[in-house]
Amino acid sequence: MLEIKNLHARIVEDGTEIIRGLNLTVNAGEVAAIMGPNGSGKSTLSYILAGKEDYDVTEGDILYNGESILEMDPAERAAAGIFLAFQYPMEIPGVATMEFLKVAMNEQRKARGEEPLKVPELLKRVKAASATLQMDMGMLKRPLNVGFSGGEKKRAEILQMKLLEPKLCVMDETDSGLDIDALKVVADGVNSLRAPDRAIVVITHYQRLLEYIVPDAVHVLYKGQVIKSGDKSLALELEANGYAGVIGEAA
Repeated sequence: MLEIKNLHARIVEDGTEIIRGLNLTVNAGEVAAIMGPNGSGKSTLSYILAGKEDYDVTEGDILYNGESILEMDPAERAAAGIFLAFQYPMEIPGVATMEFLKVAMNEQRKARGEEPLKVPELLKRVKAASATLQMDMGMLKRPLNVGFSGGEKKRAEILQMKLLEPKLCVMDETDSGLDIDALKVVADGVNSLRAPDRAIVVITHYQRLLEYIVPDAVHVLYKGQVIKSGDKSLALELEANGYAGVIGEAA
């Protein structure tokens, strides 16, 4: 589903190269974890996949279902089924969460040539998805992410994922700022999205999250490259021994 070939990318503002020849394949039906020390390029990779304009791809390609997405803008990528859950979700004052969900869902349906959802059906879907995440419907009347706790912001993003049903979910540091109870709820929401025709990329520093979202593959990112890949046991190895050994092997 996702194939990254010899990707090189830099920050537009100052030309600093962050991604340096990255190769990665994530198959449909797979949960892939990307781990690595600070500054290794994990968040940058997620932004590039989503089409953030702060980064310039100078070499290589990103294929999604066999087609390059480099010329697609963020809205086109979203309509195609690519979703990025941010480490620090954006606050949007003045836009109620429910209204945001309504617009997002109907814009996606429009891009697929489908009719917009009528209000009763929209409410039915939102209520059902909210219940699985232990979310109070009153929260959806509040401006998106404004005054939300860390756990509420992450629940709101998982809610978006459940309603939009993307085919490629990219989750950047989803465990950041979550207590153990919120982590379990969010992980349950992610696990409920596992499907044969969907791929999930989980970017994290810690093995803790992977106790709840068990990956099919683990990839270690360092200095903009994948330096080692393995199964879930690799995450346990990193938790026990740190990154130094893996980095040493790759040097």
